[in-house]
Amino acid sequence: MQIQLSAVVPVPLRERILQRQSDIWNRDVTFQPGQFIKIKAPSGTGKTTLVHYLYHIRYDYTGSISVDGKPWQDYNRDQLSAIRQRQVSVVFQDLRLFDQLSALENIELKRVMDPQPYYPQEKTLEFAERLGVTHVLKQSGATLSYGERQRIAIIRALMQPFEWLMMDEPFSHLDDANADKAARLIAEECHARKAGFILTDLDHDQRFDYTVSYLL
Repeated sequence: MQIQLSAVVPVPLRERILQRQSDIWNRDVTFQPGQFIKIKAPSGTGKTTLVHYLYHIRYDYTGSISVDGKPWQDYNRDQLSAIRQRQVSVVFQDLRLFDQLSALENIELKRVMDPQPYYPQEKTLEFAERLGVTHVLKQSGATLSYGERQRIAIIRALMQPFEWLMMDEPFSHLDDANADKAARLIAEECHARKAGFILTDLDHDQRFDYTVSYLL
């Protein structure tokens, strides 16, 4: 699954972006299948906006974003749903957990909606043990610390099939030890699936062997 950006500029950030250099905005950029991509994004430069554009849940930009040569706008609702279920998995910066559900239910929500789940529930328990959140699986989302919420969101993203995994500041509330554990698990899963990985962050994260790095 190839992703192409051509002269993309967010309308709300247009004046600010056009006054500075960016490797992404207002450029022609292609993300190739299987690449590990780091996007260093100082505050206010649109890293969360970019993730929303790549997942096609925001459209307030000029230019175009294409998937396998076809603009996002040309995919119908069913095709978009299938892509989000089978080809692209995301950890958003706000994590999007449901407070009224348990941590385990939050993880399982997307998996059980798939008629052909990628992994059995046993894999959830394995991932939870590796990331040190087994003890919170029965707790409601509302009771979790932000670091616990990040790890639950990461596990949820890994439980579905994907060709691209996108994460927006996924380690911002994790200490180095827990961030390292999460990074190892993410890399293992991406390599096993030959999937691409896109990480946005404020700094030069060195936990992955990146194919290419960009300054947003």
